[in-house]
Amino acid sequence: MPTGTMKAARLHEHGGPEVLRYDEVPIPEPGPGEVLVRVHAIGVNPPDWYLRGGLTTMPGEAESTVSLPVIPGTDVSGVVEAVAAGVDGLAVGDEVFGLLRFPSFHGRAYAEYVVAPASDLARKPAGIDHVHAAGAPMAGLTAWQFLIETGHDHPSPFQETRHRPTVLDGDATVLVNGAAGGVGHFALQLAKWKGARVIAVASGGHESFLRDLGADQFIDYTRSRPEELVHDVDLVLDTVGGPDSRRFLRTLKRGGAQFPVFPGGFDEEEIAKLGVTVSSTQVRSNGAQLAELGRLLDAGTVRVAIDSTFALADARAAHERAARGHMQGKIVLTVA
Repeated sequence: MPTGTMKAARLHEHGGPEVLRYDEVPIPEPGPGEVLVRVHAIGVNPPDWYLRGGLTTMPGEAESTVSLPVIPGTDVSGVVEAVAAGVDGLAVGDEVFGLLRFPSFHGRAYAEYVVAPASDLARKPAGIDHVHAAGAPMAGLTAWQFLIETGHDHPSPFQETRHRPTVLDGDATVLVNGAAGGVGHFALQLAKWKGARVIAVASGGHESFLRDLGADQFIDYTRSRPEELVHDVDLVLDTVGGPDSRRFLRTLKRGGAQFPVFPGGFDEEEIAKLGVTVSSTQVRSNGAQLAELGRLLDAGTVRVAIDSTFALADARAAHERAARGHMQGKIVLTVA
């Protein structure tokens, strides 16, 4: 097992991208049920910049468990370097990827080595490289748990009822808002895999990208209002969410459902009058589901789009890219 120090991007204070510092820290040691992963690539996700900005309590948590300095990040792809007691099915040298310890801020992925619960990991698809694999876990599992299978019984911090995905098949029409982003581009492809017709909503520059991923219809929200063009859809997956999300309720048929990834203000009376359902869930680490998604990635059925890559030492620049928005796929950090 490697001992000594490693490089990591850490937050010593909360603030803008400039607070990310490239530090030398001890290599962590895996405990029971864990493995040490030598990291090749790290996916950059919204919780990383929420933590940087000062959010230290996860939805559903009673209090913060974050203490500074902290290494952010949850999504990794790399190689197993050491295996602790109680781990079956993984050996030194195995290539793996995973969403680590989510929902929490204890993934500590922005580093050359990371300790990971074996249950959070799956074997990296042989057909894709570490950069693409690192872009998949959080965004891919969010789309999977919203659309395909929740995979757990944990109550959502956003609602009392359990989230139940809609049946997606050849008779279903799905509208994906924010379709070019991380979650959106996976959701589009998973819905197509299930046979659904997909309407993709994004800004105009993303049209050819989204049609290439299989979108049946494209709406440029900078030129048209989707709620005026679209009616009788079975499902809206809104990856943008927030207060504007409720305008999509009008696009649904009676009995349809809207899944906001970031829940916003909905009017219960309006929902009841329209005869629709609004449901949300919180993504959770799940190695078994990631293995299923990995088979689709390996087959090329689902592709990971990479917006941009930055060296781990340039995590600040990666966060600056995220702040500019309009991403096409995922931002990934690479480890030399």
